[in-house]
Amino acid sequence: MNRRLWILNVVLAAIAVYAGFQVRKEFRAAKAREAATLRVPTKVLAAPPYTRLPADAPVAATGYADVAQKFLFDRSRNPTVVVEVPPPPPPKPVPALPVYHGILNLGGGLMAMLSVSKDSPQQAVHPGEAIGPFKLVDINTEEMTLEWEGLTIHKRVEELTAAPAPVETAAAPMEAAAGPTPPPPPVKSGPGEMTPQGGRVCAVNDGNAEGSVIEGYKKTMYATPFGQSCLWQPVGK
Repeated sequence: MNRRLWILNVVLAAIAVYAGFQVRKEFRAAKAREAATLRVPTKVLAAPPYTRLPADAPVAATGYADVAQKFLFDRSRNPTVVVEVPPPPPPKPVPALPVYHGILNLGGGLMAMLSVSKDSPQQAVHPGEAIGPFKLVDINTEEMTLEWEGLTIHKRVEELTAAPAPVETAAAPMEAAAGPTPPPPPVKSGPGEMTPQGGRVCAVNDGNAEGSVIEGYKKTMYATPFGQSCLWQPVGK
């Protein structure tokens, strides 16, 4: 047993000596390489030529457009605010146009005989005066220009003339069976509503003769292209 230990110890000692020798050999070789490297002169290279860097471009707001367009904290990724404008209200309908009865000139310029509706009394209206919600802008024998809330309306006089009542021939037997036709409502006798010219509305068949004076107004008759017409004028005018 002791002999084996002695042999093992000798082998280990031999290995240790051999390892030390190899380490010393490598150490001396490294020193030699280091000394040889340090003895080589260093070659000094020339410095490269100096080239100045290009100047930075000025900062422009348009260069940051993508930052706003791709803003991560906005769900739409778009900075444009969409404003929903409600649709405009529908245009106000134009009321019924006045009814044209004729045109005349009594020395003070052309004036139109108009009424608000076909059943309303006639009024002598000069250009610039109002008839219902409309204002008469211009009038001639063929056309009439009206204004309503800033809207200019051009119409031919034929379009504003009230259509005659249709003749109901087929209903004659039924009317005869039903009895006699009641008489038409009586026409108001005397001066009617005041006109812008200072006179009052007149009905030709009101039962008063030309020249009659009622309530300080005199009945004056005159001819128009559409027949006889009249006007109650203040006495002495």
